[in-house]
Amino acid sequence: MTLIRTVNPMTAFVRDALAARNLTAAYEARPPFQRNDYLGWIGRARTDTTRQKRLAQMLDELEDGDVYMKVRWKA
Repeated sequence: MTLIRTVNPMTAFVRDALAARNLTAAYEARPPFQRNDYLGWIGRARTDTTRQKRLAQMLDELEDGDVYMKVRWKA
C-alpha cells in the first residue's frame, strides 16, 4: 500500500522508544497509514510533555495490539 499524503519521518526519539519496549515489530505490522498518522501526531506536538504523552499512548496501543487512536482496531 502506498501513501498519498506526506510521509512523516520517524525520529530517533520514537525509534528508541519502540526498541526500548520491544515494539518495533508491532509498529511495523500496522498499516502504513496508521504508522504515518502516529508519527505525524507525535511530531506535531508543541511541547515535550504532549509529545511524551502521545508517544506513551502509541506504545500502549501497540502493546495492546487491538487499539488505534483510542478506538478498537482489528488487524
